[in-house]
Amino acid sequence: MIRTLTALALAATVLTGCGGERPAPAPKQQAELPRVTGVLSTKNAKTLFGAENRGSPQKAASYGSYAKGCLAGAVQLPETGPTWQAMRLSRNRNWGHPELIDFVQDLSRKAAAQPGWNGLYVGDISQPRGGPMTSGHASHQIGLDADIWMRPADDLHLSRDTRENISSISMRRSSGAFTNNNWTRAHHEILKAAAQDPRVARIFVFPGAKVQMCNDETGDRAWLRKIRPWWGHHYHFHVRLACPKGARGCVNQTPPPAGDGCADAQAWVNNILNPPPPDPNAPKPKPKRELTMGDLPAQCASVLAAR
Repeated sequence: MIRTLTALALAATVLTGCGGERPAPAPKQQAELPRVTGVLSTKNAKTLFGAENRGSPQKAASYGSYAKGCLAGAVQLPETGPTWQAMRLSRNRNWGHPELIDFVQDLSRKAAAQPGWNGLYVGDISQPRGGPMTSGHASHQIGLDADIWMRPADDLHLSRDTRENISSISMRRSSGAFTNNNWTRAHHEILKAAAQDPRVARIFVFPGAKVQMCNDETGDRAWLRKIRPWWGHHYHFHVRLACPKGARGCVNQTPPPAGDGCADAQAWVNNILNPPPPDPNAPKPKPKRELTMGDLPAQCASVLAAR
């Protein structure tokens, strides 16, 4: 059935930017991207992308936005390297844009220089062809997001079975308002090294960690701008790369506000410790519908179809 659908995609979709055709100039917003059309457009996107177990035989390219896109020509992070191990291998989510795979390996070498760390345990990156995941993430769709475990990678000889069952460790206290005793200066330095990489657009971590880093940093504070507070993210931190230079059809997130962002992170912490009263007039959140292929850039049809 998958092959039938992808064949239909080739007949019903404009394949701009793939299969050797020259891509259109990069749009400024997701809304400006041509969408998948035809019979394929109504199909559940996560079902189709989740069924692919290999990257597409295409030139590497990220299409769409972090939460609504796909990935051509993905590279697989090797399961084990000299300074990293990919975790939860059964998920087959250790695929990414070559720039991200290179970044992860670079950061793992820097992490290996920290006391108690031999490198990194790497969580989810993307599926082999990106796209909406079958579970767990709204983003990670274009191969430019990676989850890095907070657990120090002190053993890089874990078996596949161990990597399925071992867990990371939490760094938070008081629902994320503060760090706990698991937090070390090494965490600060690894996050700092990641944020100082020019390829990185932002890093998501729980609010208390951002405030802790703000309090502890005594040197250049410019890198703190990229560290963004967000719910969860106490077992891992989430690195997001900017669209590669010259990429067409890849949509960057709006840059973080100017400044180090420390006051904003403190406001998050204040709201955790003293939650504002609920607004009785606030509209009830609408349940999110699952993405269809028609929500994705047109190039995603050819990414699925490529064999």
